[in-house]
Amino acid sequence: MAQKIALVTGGMGGIGTAICKRLAKAGYQVATTYSTPGKHEGWLQSMKDEGFDVFAVQCDVTSFESCQAAVAKVREALGPISALVNNAGITKDGRFQKMDKSAWDTVMATNLDSLFNVTRQVVDDMCEQGFGRIINISSINGQKGQFGQSNYSAAKAGMHGFTMALAQEVAKKGVTVNTISPGYIATEMVMAVKEEIRNQIISGIPVGRLGKPEEVAAVVSFLASDDAAFITGANIAMNGGQHMC
Repeated sequence: MAQKIALVTGGMGGIGTAICKRLAKAGYQVATTYSTPGKHEGWLQSMKDEGFDVFAVQCDVTSFESCQAAVAKVREALGPISALVNNAGITKDGRFQKMDKSAWDTVMATNLDSLFNVTRQVVDDMCEQGFGRIINISSINGQKGQFGQSNYSAAKAGMHGFTMALAQEVAKKGVTVNTISPGYIATEMVMAVKEEIRNQIISGIPVGRLGKPEEVAAVVSFLASDDAAFITGANIAMNGGQHMC
């Protein structure tokens, strides 16, 4: 049986790197995207030093044409994609009354429009193969909202609407579509926050700690497996009990 191919968008960040490693360990040949030329080389080398051979392709996830070209390169180099992890995302925080249009548009384009731009390129292959796993990385703030993040919260909430609709369309083709909504995860960005603020965040998490990127990656790996074939249209909240619904 041919090795399955996984594409992880935004795979060079803290959570993305953990996802790439875990999917590789699960037997996938992993490809990922990067946006800025040159910055990917050090990441690829560090992954190779750890024994992970990842294929990288430049892609602007806000551009349909760029996503089309990037997926074509992955397909040509590795084969059709069996698992897609829509992980690319950004924040541009600010109170709504002071938020300018560019902050809204940029976050919506990167976090929500990207789902259409990338998924549209792979879903036909998945349906033809009779196997596919589409996993969308949302956020706790898409479930409960967050002060200063009307753009981000709206985009992340929209991700799960996309998940539920597409899941119904492709279920009979052997393709599942699911959302994961992480809470506060101990990435470099979160760990760079002042310790007193970080401790305030942790005090609101019932399990008493931040999540680990590897824990998110473990859920991704399970959803990408054969064992998760009966799970589709779900939103898996992993936030240490900070928000329950």
